[in-house]
Amino acid sequence: MWRETGEYGQTVLMDQLTRDSVDLRDVVEQADRFGARVLTGDAEGVEVLGVEMLALDDIARAAPGSLVIATLPTNDAPRAYQIDIAVRRAISARAAALVLMNDVTLSETSRTLAHRGSLVVLAADAAPSELAVFVDRLVRRGAAGALSRAEHAIEAVSRAADAGGPDIRSAILEAASAALGVGLRIEEVPGVRWTEADAVCIGEVPIGRLVAERDDPAVAIARPVIASVLSRAASRESQDRFGPVRSRADLIVELLFAESSRIDGLAVDAARAGLPVQLSHSVAWLTPRVPGEPARRLPASLVAALELRALQLVDDRDEVWHVAAFHDDLLVVASEELGAPDHQRRLRDVVERFVQQAAVLVDEEWTFTVGLGTPQGGAAGLRQSATEARIAAESAVAAGRLGAVESTDVTGLRRVLLDFYASPLSRTLLDDVLSPLDALGAERADTSVRTLLAYLSTRNSLVRAAELLTLHPNAVNYRVRRIEQTLALDLDDPDTHFALELACRLRLVSPR
Repeated sequence: MWRETGEYGQTVLMDQLTRDSVDLRDVVEQADRFGARVLTGDAEGVEVLGVEMLALDDIARAAPGSLVIATLPTNDAPRAYQIDIAVRRAISARAAALVLMNDVTLSETSRTLAHRGSLVVLAADAAPSELAVFVDRLVRRGAAGALSRAEHAIEAVSRAADAGGPDIRSAILEAASAALGVGLRIEEVPGVRWTEADAVCIGEVPIGRLVAERDDPAVAIARPVIASVLSRAASRESQDRFGPVRSRADLIVELLFAESSRIDGLAVDAARAGLPVQLSHSVAWLTPRVPGEPARRLPASLVAALELRALQLVDDRDEVWHVAAFHDDLLVVASEELGAPDHQRRLRDVVERFVQQAAVLVDEEWTFTVGLGTPQGGAAGLRQSATEARIAAESAVAAGRLGAVESTDVTGLRRVLLDFYASPLSRTLLDDVLSPLDALGAERADTSVRTLLAYLSTRNSLVRAAELLTLHPNAVNYRVRRIEQTLALDLDDPDTHFALELACRLRLVSPR
């Protein structure tokens, strides 16, 4: 309660039998917004039982263990002899600390007196009543105190965010921890949802959770705001760090799937954007699938989270890296000088580490089938390596080897497919062979092509094709006969067999 005490001041008193004490060091740390600072003495371990705002003549009446805020009838700074008297009276009253307002200088006499009497002398710049109310809330340790600490922490976090700096997240965490008196950190926790109050996100991609060394009401109040500020800071850092890389990734996707006639122009645009097209490139193609559910696709939010995790994984490596998303597939591009040794091996190492970390972000039922392209130079080489990687990944998926890491076979049929893929005319001619299946609709056409490829690639064996497709041989036979009728072709004819298998393989690596 408040009680009038003398001509110039008021006193804040509390029932000392119904509350706990607080450490003076915590009071000083959390009152930094009032300019509170120690002039002499050690605040560590000093218990504060209450706060009183008293005129200089009334300090001797202070309650033991209280923090005494000395007031003057005017705004003039107290003289040295007045400070000496105030120190003596505070010691006599066994006060926890004496607070002098505004810019004051302690004389050697006052310092000696305070030292002998084990009195901590502070200075502060705010209005005495504001400081008194703040300390009162801290000492009460109730809802008002929690709100005050939380408010102080939010203000400290805002100042740290406004100040910026190279490591803004660390600065925000340090400011929040100091203001709350509780250590805070970002902890990577699998399965955090972006809607949770303590989630720290980049956009809608969670990167961790804001955790405290201990929980109390002030932490609970301030944590959602601090997590929100950390999320915005993380998004800004991510944009500064990965924004140019993501912009170049869009160019990579366009470069990979453009017509051959546009390659030179796109390569010039890519070089202007900072993409080192002149280097040697090795591409990994990652295809996420759920066994038994070929039509199921990852949500766009998870694709974004995987893309971000891949960028973080390669951020500190020496090679030049780019990560691009194509629908729900991911492309990882490692670029080095021509002839760099173990180029593809380093790409494989990174991709295998990424797959291990990706398993934490998605459900265990998901698999990541990886195709690795050989290192190739220039813009055309980038397209070549990406095509190799995609063929390797799609072939593994079609063969039922989900979760495998496949390298390109540069001496077999895949190499022939690459040459066909590079020619729009060849793609058009082979598409015409399968055009009757396209009339069935996109989904049925895709199922028919995969069934036909499994049948033809196993030398027309229903049993082996059924194993690849995880079907009964009778079901495969029914499908194949329907496909044969639709195409009006003899699947046992060698030339027809070759053309259809080639068309099916090309269809599965087509970007459409």
